Amino acid sequence: MAVTIAEIQKLRTMTGAGMMDCKKALEEAGADMEKAIELIRKRGQAIAAKRSDREAAEGCVVAKSNGNFAALLALKCETDFVAKNEDFVALTKLILDAAIDNQPANIEELRAIKIDGRTIEELVTERSGVTGEKMSLDDYFFVKGATTTAYIHPGNKLATIAAFAEENAEYDTIHGVAMQIAAMSPIAIDEAGVPQEVKDREMSVAIDKTKAEQVQKAVEGALRKAGFNLYIAESEEHLEEGIRKGSITEAQAEEIRQLKAKTAAEKEANLPEQMVQNIANGRMAKFYKENTLLEQKYIMDESGNATVKDALKKAGITCTDFKRFTLNQE
Repeated sequence: MAVTIAEIQKLRTMTGAGMMDCKKALEEAGADMEKAIELIRKRGQAIAAKRSDREAAEGCVVAKSNGNFAALLALKCETDFVAKNEDFVALTKLILDAAIDNQPANIEELRAIKIDGRTIEELVTERSGVTGEKMSLDDYFFVKGATTTAYIHPGNKLATIAAFAEENAEYDTIHGVAMQIAAMSPIAIDEAGVPQEVKDREMSVAIDKTKAEQVQKAVEGALRKAGFNLYIAESEEHLEEGIRKGSITEAQAEEIRQLKAKTAAEKEANLPEQMVQNIANGRMAKFYKENTLLEQKYIMDESGNATVKDALKKAGITCTDFKRFTLNQE
């Protein structure tokens, strides 16, 4: 049975599928619009199942605030070409609007929300049938506060949301904080908010690095005192280079190896614990300064001296929560 252009266009408007896909579905359905819609939906399910093992690393990241609630989500796909498609972006924004209106508590609740009689999960699956790519809605975050704000970085690959304790908080400041979170990727608002496992890991790294530096200083000091060239003594490769060029003898190379090993062992066994701890604590202070929101240098401050804490204090604002998500490699 022949189908008309008007029928094809109507089905395309209803499903977002391509013209040829709509024509084929209508022909198979005998011009029955409901059956054609069902065929397109089933095609999406089949493609989603077939490509379930593919990696959906591209996509569209969006965020929005309605005053006291802000949401951030990412609809993922396989290629940047699809991620920039107008219909794909429109679907992502439609899902975001549903999140703002319904304020779901988790991703499962978000997927179950119905739009025009179909769940968001079904809409995503159907869109997969249109594009022929795997799609997934796996990332959803929200914050609540007296005031909230949202920021989407150009390109729809990175977005942030933040909440504040004060009502009607000054827009320029809270928007600046959202941009700060996007640019500087803090892991918590302050030191207290850093997860304990992160603190433990960073302290372990700081202690190991401190010990290694102290041992290295002792070794270099011993080599200088013995009159050896630090470049030649730096590694086995440099020792072999020195022997080839006649800068040192085999015997001198062996002397260097033994001196390095003996000095390192003695220093490792006699490192002052308190000194190591003090230096490691200093490294941790630097870590918190660079990685917690309030201690970071405020990117919107032209002088380059003010921290985010300074900016918020000046504006009389308290940040209570934030979320950041990106599809970019960092």
